[in-house]
Amino acid sequence: MPIQPETISKCDRNSARQSAIEIPPCVKVRSNFRLASKCDRISVLPASGPVQVQNINLPPMKETPKPPDFIIIGTQKGGTTSLYNYLIQHPQIAPAAQKEVHYFDLNFDKSPDWYCAQFPQPENGSHKITGEASPYYIFHPHVPQRIYDLCPQVKIIALLRNPVERAISHYYYYIKIQYESLSLEEAIAAEPERLKGEIEKLLANPNYYSYEHQHHSYLTRGIYADQLPAWMKLFPKSQLLILKSEDLYTNPFGTYNSVLEFLELPPHQLQTYEKYNATQYPPISETAYQQLRAYFRSHNERLAQLCDRDFGWD
Repeated sequence: MPIQPETISKCDRNSARQSAIEIPPCVKVRSNFRLASKCDRISVLPASGPVQVQNINLPPMKETPKPPDFIIIGTQKGGTTSLYNYLIQHPQIAPAAQKEVHYFDLNFDKSPDWYCAQFPQPENGSHKITGEASPYYIFHPHVPQRIYDLCPQVKIIALLRNPVERAISHYYYYIKIQYESLSLEEAIAAEPERLKGEIEKLLANPNYYSYEHQHHSYLTRGIYADQLPAWMKLFPKSQLLILKSEDLYTNPFGTYNSVLEFLELPPHQLQTYEKYNATQYPPISETAYQQLRAYFRSHNERLAQLCDRDFGWD
């Protein structure tokens, strides 16, 4: 029975047409191979044997840049610089181009490839990991989701400092670098007005930058019970480590190795545990100190319930 044209596949029809013409030399077949359609490539294969893949001059596949393995998200003036410098002294941890990359808060207009390019890419057979520490991450409302979307397997480290001491250190650091000109009492009193409407603008516009939110949030940055739930919702406990800054200060070796265990790395001993970026400041009045303690008391109680842990700050 003759074969009906409609029963012949497209590839077979191409082969039939090809058989009616003279097949050019193999060299010509190979030179035109990449210009042909898939079906035409099948029909013009030389009968002597299959084409070897290495003879086809395809461009090499580009390896996808690797995101960091860990991120220290804060808090500001909570020991992040010290912990990061301890970690990058471990033989299996490679540093980023800079400690604070600030991709997910201040540089999110750049591409994910730009972010990944800030980290050394592991060589074949290497077991090194890498990470960064940007202390504004824990406080910026868009950062938890942004990090989860790009690197959902990353390990998150949060250092929480007594919010009274953190606020005082924050203030005097900004006096030192000339970001603040008010007295401590005036700066604390001015914070509600300075931050008025800023969080709403940040939430409404992902591209909005708030100088006041980043810099003049002495009290608000210490309300950890408002910041951690977004991280806890996205990342499982196995990927989220919450530490007391005071533990790092008083027991740097033990805290450092607790972090290494969290990162699934062998323990390590440093020769010294220097305090990096520490701010020296005079004692404040007892009245101002007690006012700060009273302000944070209820927030610390909420934090203890959230983390099922008494941080012992009051």
